[in-house]
Amino acid sequence: MSKLAAKKKAAKAGAAAVAIKNSPYVQRVVEDEELRQNLWQAYESARNAASRLSNGKSPTKAIFDDKKLQKEVRNAAESFRDASVALHEAPKQRKGLSFGRLVLLTLVSGGIALAVSEGLRKKVLDALFGAEEEFEYTSTTTTPPPAPAATPPAGSASTS
Repeated sequence: MSKLAAKKKAAKAGAAAVAIKNSPYVQRVVEDEELRQNLWQAYESARNAASRLSNGKSPTKAIFDDKKLQKEVRNAAESFRDASVALHEAPKQRKGLSFGRLVLLTLVSGGIALAVSEGLRKKVLDALFGAEEEFEYTSTTTTPPPAPAATPPAGSASTS
């Protein structure tokens, strides 16, 4: 084997080791004591069942008649099931924000900005409903309106 081929092989092995180390399943096994216990108990039960199965009796007879073998197989199956459930609950690796999370983050940020900034609120309201018109309010209850000037009746001629 040449030196170049050995270096490539070592690089591939190193990359594989890093990938395994960063796997959420491996992290779960390292961190979860109960998962390790379930895996160990499943291994022990399966090993005991295999030794009882190969003790010289007919495998068919051992499977149907040997209560201890049935118990070991049941224990192994339960432990494997518990370990499988625990592994499926391993945290998923996220690769950035999903579209839904990005939309939610944008809406929440916009709502906070509107709540905090009065100038931004005015701009948004002006954009939605048009600019606010200025007007003067005069009360009609304090002074009566001026009386209109008297006009002569129609058809009468004025003399001059």
